[in-house]
Amino acid sequence: MKCALITGGSRGIGKAICKQLAQDSDYHILINYNSNKTAALETQKDIESLGKTAEIIQFNVTDANQVKSALDAWQEQNKDSIIEVIVNNAGITKDGLFMWMPPEDWQDVINTSLNGFYNVTNHLIQKLLRNRYGRIINVASVSGVKGTAGQTNYSAAKGALVAATKALAQEVAKRNITVNAVAPGFIKSDMTANLDEKELKSMIPINRFGEPEEVAYAVSFLASRRASYITGEVININGGIYS
Repeated sequence: MKCALITGGSRGIGKAICKQLAQDSDYHILINYNSNKTAALETQKDIESLGKTAEIIQFNVTDANQVKSALDAWQEQNKDSIIEVIVNNAGITKDGLFMWMPPEDWQDVINTSLNGFYNVTNHLIQKLLRNRYGRIINVASVSGVKGTAGQTNYSAAKGALVAATKALAQEVAKRNITVNAVAPGFIKSDMTANLDEKELKSMIPINRFGEPEEVAYAVSFLASRRASYITGEVININGGIYS
């Protein structure tokens, strides 16, 4: 069985990616979640209602031991299955001006986006290399491409993820493994729920926030065989706010 793993797949952009990949491919979807099991099960139900298959898998991407034991246990139970697609979507924000930023707000944000990418991808990449095929897609952010005031920690984490995408792409390309990133702008989700959409949309040439599905379409394409000559690329999905 060929599988796609989406970290932070229970809500928002992650949920939209899980559903889109299920719809567009034959992949069995592995929905990773950290704490919200109810949301993860709902996403699973949505996928099953499309006539596709999915399961939930719990681990905190920041905890390397947890990542390893959860994925090893899953592999043990599914000996003939292979994870071909990794979508590193898990991320958190703890916004605030840098001069007043407590160390834990810096560490937590970097740990989730950047170390989470390392923990999950590094653990699985040997299998992709042996299999001579894979798709790694990192969910970055407009903040990681242009930098956003009040988000120095998030911009640092996502900017590093963009650089890691470009470097890793060069290392694994010969084995038919592509590594790409998407950089969403303002997308309607829990993460942007507290933002003043009316005020902010005037900064966006398309004059609205994006929908999670609009990010998921691009991820689904990058996960497909049609995108086999695209690697090391960052696709900005932001309504023209930064292009």
